Amino acid sequence: MRLVEQARSIFAELGYTVEGNGPEFRAERAWKVVHVNTVLETGELPSSASGQFHCFVAEPEDADDLEARLEQTNPNYEWAIIIVDGEDYQVERAPPGPRVTA
Repeated sequence: MRLVEQARSIFAELGYTVEGNGPEFRAERAWKVVHVNTVLETGELPSSASGQFHCFVAEPEDADDLEARLEQTNPNYEWAIIIVDGEDYQVERAPPGPRVTA
């Protein structure tokens, strides 16, 4: 199963209404709209003007590079990464707001 198909399936199972075709789509539930992106199939991170919540779907071997790209870019939206490994997945979430180090 392609990564985008797995992403669509995950969001549908979580109770989101999935809209759109291709490697980028919208998932909506109640008040929240999440812009979902399978970065490997598009090759680019979305701009900050494209919505408040973004979820990136990646395979395990690509997750660290994706997280580094997001941290380096520091987009002006909340983001999370779903790591898909076969039939299993894990959600990696970025903390909202500024990051503080001790």
